[in-house]
Amino acid sequence: MATQIFINLPVRDLNASVAFFTQVGFRFNPQFTNEQGACMIISDTIYVMLLVKPFFQSFTTKQVVDATTSAEVILCLSAESRAAVDALVDKALAAGGQQPEVLQPDHDFMYGRNFQDLDGHLWEVMYMDPNFVPQEQPAETNVA
Repeated sequence: MATQIFINLPVRDLNASVAFFTQVGFRFNPQFTNEQGACMIISDTIYVMLLVKPFFQSFTTKQVVDATTSAEVILCLSAESRAAVDALVDKALAAGGQQPEVLQPDHDFMYGRNFQDLDGHLWEVMYMDPNFVPQEQPAETNVA
């Protein structure tokens, strides 16, 4: 079985966040969705758990970052083409997302754009031209 990742993000208004990401084009798994959180499906191995802030806070004793004023992480998704990058980000902006002040530079081999969701979480969408991807795979490194 492939390793899966579940990214947990605090949200102020779960219904608004689900509506936003549905407009962007993501689906939700109803088996793992209730009034406390919703399981957003990115791919077969990547999921984002949108958790209402009090429920999110129950998993940590640390202060929860206000993503509208601070950044802890930038979530980066790959896309199959430049057009796919534009389509996803344009949907996010049309659904109420914001354009961050810092824009992605356009490189010959890599194209990306970014947006902030309703809670200020930073998302980046990237396309990398496969002609520029090294053919040789790096040796696997175990981090312990």
